[in-house]
Amino acid sequence: MKQIVVGLGEALWDCLPNGCKLGGAPANFAYHASQFGFEAYAISAVGNDALGDRTLAELKKRHLNCIIPRVGFPTGTVQVQLDAEGVPTYDIKQDVAWDNITFTPEMAQLAQKCACVCFGSLAQRNNVSRTTIHQFIKHTPRGCLKIFDINLRQNFYTKDIIKDSLKACNILKINDEELITIARIFGYPGLDIENKCYLILGKYNLKMLVLTCGTNGSYIFTPGEKSYQPTPKVKVDDTVGAGDSFTGSFAAALLAGKPVAEAHRLAVEVSAYVCTQPGAMPKLPESMIAKIGNLHAHD
Repeated sequence: MKQIVVGLGEALWDCLPNGCKLGGAPANFAYHASQFGFEAYAISAVGNDALGDRTLAELKKRHLNCIIPRVGFPTGTVQVQLDAEGVPTYDIKQDVAWDNITFTPEMAQLAQKCACVCFGSLAQRNNVSRTTIHQFIKHTPRGCLKIFDINLRQNFYTKDIIKDSLKACNILKINDEELITIARIFGYPGLDIENKCYLILGKYNLKMLVLTCGTNGSYIFTPGEKSYQPTPKVKVDDTVGAGDSFTGSFAAALLAGKPVAEAHRLAVEVSAYVCTQPGAMPKLPESMIAKIGNLHAHD
């Protein structure tokens, strides 16, 4: 039995200066986990439109399983502007299909067999999808890795959404800028970065907290250890989806039984590689995939 990994939330098209590419953190996350031989699913919703057709065709082409009902709203799009360093800013359209993911019996069944689920705050901006995300998490078995990849975008989050998600997850992934925002929202005093992380880890009883700091490296804090990895210097094509590839490969390594530091090393290597490639879902080199040595990578 392959372990089941689920990315849950927005399916959308990143409209970059050089054309539109399929994106959305959940599909990116699921795709990268699937490259390591896991049975990965993207759960979202698309519209009854040409972009909806393209979404389903693209996921099929990438052999990614999905539960993506079609709903009476347009498929999500995001206008992406890149600065000189290839760093994106986003204009995320509202009232779209992925705001309206309804919980189905098929999702409930999948949740019961799920080994890892990743969700963010963005897809919780609308009550319909927010309810579905929390329903799904409630149906997961004990021991399931529940990763809250916080992904604060524009003004699409509230204190309650963040708090409920922190209570629902057992792994938090956050970047240094988001950590500052959270500290402001929750009124954490002037603690240094590390103490803020340990405070959140303890307060919400998390297994681990993953902190990425862009070019300044990344940290993983657990109640018993701390791992640090520098960010490799690479020639950046664009950074879109690099964070999702980090999370997907990190989760895959943990599920394959790798120690935290080793899983962390692989995640950094994968996300650096994704930065050198266009778009969020490049195919990873075999040499990287072999590092997990997952028994079913070549089924």
